[in-house]
Amino acid sequence: MSDEATTPQVHDQPRFLIGLGAFAIFGCAVLGLSILVADFVVPDHDWIADTISDLGAGKYEFIVDIGIYAFAAALIAIALLSAHVHLGGWGWSLGSAGFALLGLIVFLIGARNEYGDSDKDGVVIHIYLVYVLGALMTLIPLLMAKGAYRAGRFYGVMLIGVAVVWTISAPVFFFLPTGIDGIYERYLGLIAIVAVVTLARLFIARGRALSP
Repeated sequence: MSDEATTPQVHDQPRFLIGLGAFAIFGCAVLGLSILVADFVVPDHDWIADTISDLGAGKYEFIVDIGIYAFAAALIAIALLSAHVHLGGWGWSLGSAGFALLGLIVFLIGARNEYGDSDKDGVVIHIYLVYVLGALMTLIPLLMAKGAYRAGRFYGVMLIGVAVVWTISAPVFFFLPTGIDGIYERYLGLIAIVAVVTLARLFIARGRALSP
């Protein structure tokens, strides 16, 4: 058996980058579409006043749950891609692990169903998951920005921008009147989607550049 046949390939795989990057964007699109569909399907729902969490409880909870799980999968996809294409430094390593943790947190938020229905049974962890998610959404883009700059200035600037906008915007949510917190939560979700799509584009572009 030749050495070429037994030596593992350690270089980037273009199809893996493009395919998983496209999947991450698809997961973001499914989340957005599920929220839009639920806004019209759920009776007596006010998309300005009622939060996304309110859509995740009751008869039609499966609609938003599909989107939440798809977004969790998108976060895991970015974690896998970040580990596959390591752009250097401990910050990138921590950010890669952080995306995996984010994916788990988003999945748990959807699976626990502790929102929108005043659930008081057992240990309610929803609010703690939200706090951790909020902190990670500030830290991860900052940690990965330097590595992203190596792939292109645009990606680094976008991640820094996401971190700054999120840090300024996220705490405001807890002080908003209930009449407008629904639309504001959608705005925060859009910021998170921007972070995922930015990195997905980075990996897709790398994959295309490496394609024969």
